[in-house]
Amino acid sequence: MDEKTLNGKTILVTGGARRVGRLFSLACGRAGANVIIHYGTSAQEALDLQKEIASFGPQAWSLPSDLSNTDEVSRLISRANELAPLYALVNSAAIFESLSFQDTTLDDWERHLAINLTAPFLLSQAFAKQASHGRIVNILDWRALRPGADHFPYTVTKAALAAMTKSLAIALAPTITVNGLALGAVLPPANESVSQKLIEQVPAKRWSEAGEVEDALIFLLSGPTYITGEIIHIDGGRHLT
Repeated sequence: MDEKTLNGKTILVTGGARRVGRLFSLACGRAGANVIIHYGTSAQEALDLQKEIASFGPQAWSLPSDLSNTDEVSRLISRANELAPLYALVNSAAIFESLSFQDTTLDDWERHLAINLTAPFLLSQAFAKQASHGRIVNILDWRALRPGADHFPYTVTKAALAAMTKSLAIALAPTITVNGLALGAVLPPANESVSQKLIEQVPAKRWSEAGEVEDALIFLLSGPTYITGEIIHIDGGRHLT
C-alpha cells in the first residue's frame, strides 16, 4: 500500500520483530506511521527492522517486554507513550504450539493464556486509559471462529480473544475502535512440517500473499471509524470448510 494513510501516527505492534508481526510493522511504516516494535527475545531482528522502517522516512523504535510477566505488560503502554503518543495498538504477539487436549499440561495452558489472552487484555486496558481516541486490532486465527481439536490451548485462547474483541468494541465505543484479523495460511509454522493437505483445505487453494494481509491491517487502522467489533477473515475461505 503506497499511500501514506497513517502519516504522523504512532502504532505499537506486539511481537513486531518476527514473522507476521514483522509484516505488520513494515506495513505500518510503509503507510507513513511511526512504529514501536515490541519484542520478547528477538533483539537483533527488532533493531534491524527498526533501521529498515526508518529508511522509509517514519520514526521507529524497538521496545523489549516479557509478555508472560504481568508487571512488565502493565508498563508497556506507558513506556511506549513516552516515545510518542500512541494512535493504535496491534496485538500480534502469540505462541502457537501443536498440542492436543490430552497432551496439554497446566504449564502449556497457562503459558498460552498469558501471552495470547492476558497480555492483549492488559495492553488494551492500559491503552484505553491513556488514549482519548484510537484503534485496537487483535490478530486472530480462523480457528478462533471454527475451533477444532488441534492446537488446543492456542485455539481456545484465540477464540476467547475473538470474544474480547467484540466486547471491547462495545466497551470502548465511541472513541476507540476494536477489530480483529483472523488469519489463515499466511506463513508456514516455524517449528512444524507443513503438509500439502493444508492448502488443499483452503478454498482459494494457495497461501496468502503478504500484501493481502498488510492491506487488511492498514484498512482497519485507517478506514472508517464506523467499523468496530468486526472480525475480517484473511484465510482464503478456510473458516467456511
